[in-house]
Amino acid sequence: MANKLVRGSLIILIGNVIFRIGGYIYRFLMAILLGPTAYGILGITLPFQGIFQTLSAGGLPPAIAKYVAEYEAVDEKDMARQTIYTALKIMVFLGLFFGALMIFVVAPYLAYDYLGKPVTLVPLQIIGLITPFSVIVGAFRGAFQGVYKMEYIVYTRAVEQLGMILFATAFVLIGLSVIGALWGTVLGYSLSVVAAVYLFRYRMGDLIPKPSDDFVFTRRDELKLAGTLVKFSIPVIITAIAEMLIYNICTIVMGKFLTLDDIGFFAAADPIARLPLIISISIATTILPASSEAFKLKDINMLQKYVSEAYKYSLLFVVPMCVGLALFAAPTLRVLYFKNPAYVAGAMALSILSLGMTFYSIFAISTSIIQGIGNPRIPMYILVGGAVVTGILNWLMVPSLGIAGGALATSVACFLMMVPCVYMVFRLTKTKAPTKAVVKILAASAIMGAFAYLIPKTTVYLFPGIFACVIVYFFALILVKFFQKEDIESLRNFSARLGPLSKIVNKMLSLVERIEFRE
Repeated sequence: MANKLVRGSLIILIGNVIFRIGGYIYRFLMAILLGPTAYGILGITLPFQGIFQTLSAGGLPPAIAKYVAEYEAVDEKDMARQTIYTALKIMVFLGLFFGALMIFVVAPYLAYDYLGKPVTLVPLQIIGLITPFSVIVGAFRGAFQGVYKMEYIVYTRAVEQLGMILFATAFVLIGLSVIGALWGTVLGYSLSVVAAVYLFRYRMGDLIPKPSDDFVFTRRDELKLAGTLVKFSIPVIITAIAEMLIYNICTIVMGKFLTLDDIGFFAAADPIARLPLIISISIATTILPASSEAFKLKDINMLQKYVSEAYKYSLLFVVPMCVGLALFAAPTLRVLYFKNPAYVAGAMALSILSLGMTFYSIFAISTSIIQGIGNPRIPMYILVGGAVVTGILNWLMVPSLGIAGGALATSVACFLMMVPCVYMVFRLTKTKAPTKAVVKILAASAIMGAFAYLIPKTTVYLFPGIFACVIVYFFALILVKFFQKEDIESLRNFSARLGPLSKIVNKMLSLVERIEFRE
């Protein structure tokens, strides 16, 4: 029962690792090659890129995942296939429309009126060229998610990241600066579209075969299906836009009040702070169709198990990662941006954001669960409120506290969003909160944090300190008796897929068994 969730999460975890590592390599290379000022220009464009990509997608990828999963659960493969094609038509139109809007209307307004930085005009206009490609690949990723072919999402992300890195680096090296970096993004997304089309056409025939001979689907039927998808997607897109604002409103406000150098410092710290989201987003991506399927089949026990395990295994990794990043912020920036010591100015923002990502991780999982069981409006309301609070706090804090104020405003908003969203999950699914497991995770993380606090925060001690903290956290989990027999069995089954590392994992699990479960 839990294998589908764990397997899907594991594969998406690999994809998110590739995405995060690829994103870091891209940003790292751009930060090194461009310098703080030019990198600040790139940092300003990235939030608007995400917002317009989300607008162009129309909230449809989660809708595709939801309805494809439901149709597959009841073996209606013709409808599953038709859902993908209908959604794709809508998304292509939206991609072209919002791309043109960005190029001819929005970009000039932002560059000259809001930001007051004309140098950002052309980089912002290039975003309009990115949106159609990102929307198309997003549609196919929704289809892959709906039939649990998470590895295909990994493949398209790998192609996207590799293309972005190679082309952007080449273009910057030949002197195209920020414009070259963004053209690399355009080509990266275009290559991922090619990969997605290939995978859908030649690798998913068994899961979503061609329509059967007796399948009749009129134009009226398609309009009805489109209406169903749009009805579901409207709150989803509002949620997604609000989520993008939670991520990026601090940068947008900084563009108004701070220098390009300051924005460059924050842009260097921000992706590092979000590394723990690799875990939670992986689980959140998988639990949406899983919870949707369990809800459709009215299997309450399966749904409750998915919910409990999603929180438990996410926090097991996210909490210590956030604590570690917060404590080792300065040496982390020194090591990662060793060519530009000035980026250490973002250390305080990194520490604050890292702690805030614990709250956001829990919120992300909660949102996917609520969407999966057919209540997308709830996270929409919470996110919209959170975006408003984030905007107000940033407007108040950024002028006086700089980039640290933006990080603090974002973290406070994440906490305020997390509380009601978690409450609604447990209320709607009637799941008992894994309180004991969470308390034990927090206790083990506190022990690790106290140990990490004593380690000198220098580059020399960074990697030995991280290794020592992992060991301390592992034994702290044993000390607080976190592991249960079912956890050991699940981890042992999946360790077989780790190749040479499986022996090490099995030895660690055997040690846990001898300590925890000795008679």
